Amino acid sequence: MIEKELKALDILSTHAGTSSGSTWFGSGEQIKSYSPVDGQKIAEISTSSQDDYKTILQRATEAKAIWANIPAPKRGEIVRQFGERLRELKPLLGKIVSYEMGKSYQEGLGEVQEMIDICDFAVGQSRQLYGNTIHSERPSHRMYDQYHPLGIVGIISAFNFPVAVWSWNTALALICGNVVIWKGSEKTPICAIACQKILAEVLKNNELPEGISSLLTGDSSVGKWLAADNRIGLVSATGSTRMGKEVAVTVAKRLGKSLLELGGNNAIIVTPEADLKMTVIGAVFGAVGTAGQRCTSTRRLIVHEKIYNAVKNALTDAYKQLKIGNPLDSKNHIGPLIDKEAVSMYLRAIEEVKKEGGQIIVEGKQLTGPNYESGCYVSPTIAEVENHYAIVQTETFAPILYLIKYSGDVQEAIKLQNSVAQGLSSAIMTNNLREAELFLSQKGSDCGIANVNIGTSGAEIGGAFGGEKETGGGRESGSDAWKAYMRRQTNTINYSDNLPLAQGIQFDL
Repeated sequence: MIEKELKALDILSTHAGTSSGSTWFGSGEQIKSYSPVDGQKIAEISTSSQDDYKTILQRATEAKAIWANIPAPKRGEIVRQFGERLRELKPLLGKIVSYEMGKSYQEGLGEVQEMIDICDFAVGQSRQLYGNTIHSERPSHRMYDQYHPLGIVGIISAFNFPVAVWSWNTALALICGNVVIWKGSEKTPICAIACQKILAEVLKNNELPEGISSLLTGDSSVGKWLAADNRIGLVSATGSTRMGKEVAVTVAKRLGKSLLELGGNNAIIVTPEADLKMTVIGAVFGAVGTAGQRCTSTRRLIVHEKIYNAVKNALTDAYKQLKIGNPLDSKNHIGPLIDKEAVSMYLRAIEEVKKEGGQIIVEGKQLTGPNYESGCYVSPTIAEVENHYAIVQTETFAPILYLIKYSGDVQEAIKLQNSVAQGLSSAIMTNNLREAELFLSQKGSDCGIANVNIGTSGAEIGGAFGGEKETGGGRESGSDAWKAYMRRQTNTINYSDNLPLAQGIQFDL
């Protein structure tokens, strides 16, 4: 279904794993990429061996000194060219993302647009890597702080956003003067190869070292190589909390730096003063967009008892209108889950809801028959539950929405929202200014993202993205997230003809 796109990006010619320039390396065992859309094999990919890893690290080490010595605005120019190339290839790459991952074509295009947007952001940021001027307590002294590249940044990304999250890290890491090594998801290797080839083309056209950007393919063992390697200045890892804890421990053992974007268990609070129409739109897209496989997907809807039945009925009616099928067909709202293992996890979660006493309002199931041959399609579920259920406390990467009733004031709802281990995204639906401001205050949401009158899903690149608690505490994308990719240095310059000491200490010779 995407042969034309693969040929246009010259991916099929390298499917056996032969490296070309700074494209990618693979001399290890073969893995197959199947589309969850129709179950068809896209290609066979050779994974990266330890010898490949050694080669990549050598090339990255050689390239980092050259790249870091290029002025930051000039590095920004390379990122600008990458963004322009993405603009030209947006329809092609968007379709590859949609077909290999299973998200709708509109979401695939949106993911590529995120790549373009972060490139634009990074270009401007390349002229604004600011430090601070600090007043010294000593006469004729000047102090300031500045930022330097870390060297090599390792990036571990997940299948659900197979290209965007890599670009968040890569665009900023590059303008900061780092080189990058990317371990893409083994579930979406074609997306990773496509992106790497596009960036490699830009680097080659500018006669820059191939080691500035490299790609590793393979399973979790490849990510473990990055985490354990003390030559990697920063490991940025996106995925499950379980994976993130393993990465954090490994990196911490060598006193390295990690940036973690992990699980979410996101809630929307719906107060009696909410706009019902806006609530339904935000909740439905949040719950079923990308088939519930976003880290920001809406898992819980915490609704006041006064409007609980109205919200439940409106959601039930909305779910009846959802169309499930090939995500490349614009008429469909929901595509497949990533693979059959994800389907099994989804079905087990529904059974756990029932065992714990939950009431299924809209019962989902695995879909079979024509157009669902891949075995990866499910229909979405709505369940009435209690917040303390073990299954509710767990992130399930699937289209399951939990309805939770509260009866007191908004502080009760906030307490329910915060009573999970994860802390990524949150939202409140209300037209009450006091409720909104309380939700955003230090007494409110404990999440890294807190929204008013929009859902939990669909963050813009201008703000820092990330969460607290078991979400990992990392921040990517906008605001001052660039600082994570640099080391900070404080400088003091004495331009006097004597040497006074700080704190008035006397040391005379």
